[in-house]
Amino acid sequence: MREFGKFGPLIGAIDEGTSNVKFLVFAANTSEVLTYHQLPLKRFSPQDGWVEQDALEILHSVVECIEVTVDNLRKLDINPEDVVGIGITNQRETTIVWNSRTGKPLYSAIVWLDVRTSKIVDELNKNKGKRCINAVTRTSGLPLSTYFSSVKLKWLLENVTEVKRAVSANECMAGTVDSWLIWNLTGGNVGGVHATDVTNASRTQLMSLRSLEWDDGLLRFFDIPKSILPKIRSSAEIYGYIATGSLLGTPIAGCIGDQQAALVGQNCMNFGQVKCTYGTGCFILYNTGESIVHSENGLLTTVAYKLGPSAPPIYALEGSVAIAGDMLQWLQDNLEILPDISETERLATEVSDDDEGNICFVPAFNGLYSPHWRKDARGVMCGLSSSTSACHVVRAALAAVCQQARSVADAMARDAAPLRRLLADGGMAQNTALMQMQADVLGIPVIRPLMMESTALGAAMVAGAALHVWPATTPSPPSDTFIPAISSDAREIRRARWEKALERCTGWSTEEKIESEAKEEADYSTAVLPSGLFFLGTALLVILADKLKII
Repeated sequence: MREFGKFGPLIGAIDEGTSNVKFLVFAANTSEVLTYHQLPLKRFSPQDGWVEQDALEILHSVVECIEVTVDNLRKLDINPEDVVGIGITNQRETTIVWNSRTGKPLYSAIVWLDVRTSKIVDELNKNKGKRCINAVTRTSGLPLSTYFSSVKLKWLLENVTEVKRAVSANECMAGTVDSWLIWNLTGGNVGGVHATDVTNASRTQLMSLRSLEWDDGLLRFFDIPKSILPKIRSSAEIYGYIATGSLLGTPIAGCIGDQQAALVGQNCMNFGQVKCTYGTGCFILYNTGESIVHSENGLLTTVAYKLGPSAPPIYALEGSVAIAGDMLQWLQDNLEILPDISETERLATEVSDDDEGNICFVPAFNGLYSPHWRKDARGVMCGLSSSTSACHVVRAALAAVCQQARSVADAMARDAAPLRRLLADGGMAQNTALMQMQADVLGIPVIRPLMMESTALGAAMVAGAALHVWPATTPSPPSDTFIPAISSDAREIRRARWEKALERCTGWSTEEKIESEAKEEADYSTAVLPSGLFFLGTALLVILADKLKII
């Protein structure tokens, strides 16, 4: 057995999110982060509702993060050869197609938030019939939606000439971000491994939850050739070996979608344990063990993890909220209410608890995900008055995250059992005001670990498990606990106000409907309707900006 330095065997974790890329190095024996490097990722929107990223930027950022982190190890007098393996965790559903001969992407990465496939979803719903649609949901665990990879890949196959040509020439490869990274890091067009894991595959809507294989019926439904898809493997096994750079020869030994990685990183390994990650979106996963629980209340059924080729799959119920941290970015960049996102907590706490429920903000910028699944929804703000300030809007944004999570928690209680506590992580979870508001809204304790890199930790843990260097049991990390501090009556008042605002956010998705209603209501006030409803359209942003004294 080889000898290691003072920290013992090390595991690297690639954490590729929607907003940034990180590479972290953990000490397997203690779960301690020794060093890391992080880079932001750009997103761009060629058309309204389209969200794309540059697949090459994602790859190059990952490689740069690895190299800088390895250099950091050397500066800390830690031998990079102590890194015995790498785990990968990634934003899910985001879809990439590339040429197997040249290695070049055939189109931009279509991000999970993208809604260009709305017409495809409508056509499938119209032409396939309810029984067929229900079979898709039953097999894959997912409702027909713009969210998942299936319709994104269908759009690429139908609309991008380069993709069609590559398929005809048998040179097309497709996958989620993990597949793109694994293929490139293990050699690309010179022996690269085309693979994914069961958690990412379960988000494509093309895999059977029971067989854990690409399902022929689902492939026929979406008209997608199996030949372009990666091989599905467990979350914890050796996929291949790094083919270049400072970690040449290091095995990629783990792969797991980011929300499932956070579940593992939070040690939610038993039935009924629940975590919520507050990032670009907000994602709650409820461990259902080896049981596949089909939701009757708008939740997703997904694979939580599979810790080895012969290990049983563990499943989860999931509630996915599209907009969380992105809402704060929008307040900063578009409305300029926030001088910086770091100011969110300070501004929110300038509003008293008594004022919190006066404004309700539903950030349905591209529709609503779990548990509502309304792609026709758009953002609204209700309850504006002459005393409304930027601080009220910021606090309402945080309350919106909490109420969306509460809607998911209520659905989980109906499908399985009520939540007893919630484990929180992600960038937004650093906001103490948000955590206290979440505890108040849910009426249960919210627990936040002091070490916030739960997603990367989960990726390291599955890789460490595959290599037999991670301890079989990991103690719970030190944490902060937030206890509900409002009455049940106050909690119910806030919920009822939120539900009223939620009712007002649907029906805005089609231009035809908006134009028709605009003609019928031409003389109506465009700022504040009698109900207090504020529609966040382009012209009205100017009115809101003036009201809040930000222009």
